[in-house]
Amino acid sequence: MGMTITEKILARASGAATVAPGDVAVVDVDTAVLLDLSFLPEGWREVLKVHDPSRIAIIFDHLVPAATVQAATCHKTGREFAAKFGIARLHDVGPDQGISHAVIADRAYALPGKVLVNADSHTCAGGAFNCAARGVGGPDMLWAVTTGTAWFRVGETIRYDFTGALRPGVTAKDLFLHIAGTYGAHVNQNVEYGGPGMSGLSINARRTLATMGAELSAEFTIFEPDDTLIDYVRARNDRPFEPVWPDADATYRERRTIDLGTLQPLVALPDAVVNQSVPVGQVAGTKIDQAFIGSCANGTLDDLEIAARVVRGRKVARGTRFIVTPGTQAIFRAALRAGYIETLLEAGAVVTPATCGACIGGHMGVLGPDEVCITASTRNFKGRMGDPSARIYMASPATVAASALAGKIAGAEEVFA
Repeated sequence: MGMTITEKILARASGAATVAPGDVAVVDVDTAVLLDLSFLPEGWREVLKVHDPSRIAIIFDHLVPAATVQAATCHKTGREFAAKFGIARLHDVGPDQGISHAVIADRAYALPGKVLVNADSHTCAGGAFNCAARGVGGPDMLWAVTTGTAWFRVGETIRYDFTGALRPGVTAKDLFLHIAGTYGAHVNQNVEYGGPGMSGLSINARRTLATMGAELSAEFTIFEPDDTLIDYVRARNDRPFEPVWPDADATYRERRTIDLGTLQPLVALPDAVVNQSVPVGQVAGTKIDQAFIGSCANGTLDDLEIAARVVRGRKVARGTRFIVTPGTQAIFRAALRAGYIETLLEAGAVVTPATCGACIGGHMGVLGPDEVCITASTRNFKGRMGDPSARIYMASPATVAASALAGKIAGAEEVFA
């Protein structure tokens, strides 16, 4: 009996001939990623050894720039840890910093056919690169750093085959909202994406979809490899890798086909992501106080280009805050060169440094009591972005930018007509 992509990667990394749902796989970790939050005093422990400094990366993202003494202390501890063990891949505050999953994408740290762990729930973002990437808790993170291994219970896999192509103005975020709204949660399951329509999805679009796998409660979210992916990785990382395709007779819990050409812009209603998707028109006219584009899911260069296209030559509505956060400082620089940042600023947006910031309700965009926000980020849970009484709608960058101009939820159809 054949294996899915995730099963084949876990089998290879554990030295087993095969694995199947229900098995526990103890695997070799190719890359372990620590965050600034990893160094919080309540969770951090003194480490006496590391398995391999070259397989560790440290990326400051949640608490950047440091807004509190606690944040600054986390950064100090992380720098000292990197110096102690000679960890070269330290992405400190500066030109190489960004949201961890976006830095991983910029640098191709998530290699096809390998296993990557990270101290953050959206680590499944690395699945865009045919990598078995998974977020783990503090104890498991320290175990991976010191032993080079991790363990996972193998789950069943749901396969999605894409056909057709997205229509102008319909994005990967809308595709995710369709999946979340139509099929709901994928608890204890792996998600595998492929099919002929995949070739029309950019690397950034795949990143958005893979990242949002965390909001499906999926274990691993992973894409089939293709030439676009392989060329992207080889241009950024000279380490050898072996892409993994599913076996022709792979066993799936279910296999579903989605015609990308049939999709429309969607919005997730507040307080939950799954089973909450509605067409934009159903909530159009809802007054907003803030519009946000950013996070590991939607801080890509593609997202900034779409936002700039929507607002070009227009102004953000009076009384509405429009906050845009690039995923990495490298993306910020690329958007500057392309003119997107100037366009956004002229329209009235506030562009921040690369950080988890507003997405986590940390800083640079926290919501106050009873405020309404429409966001192109990862989560719309009650209290996620600030006060628990605030309401958070989730949509694509195109819809968010159009809403910022209107001061109320609105579609961007006219821009892409």
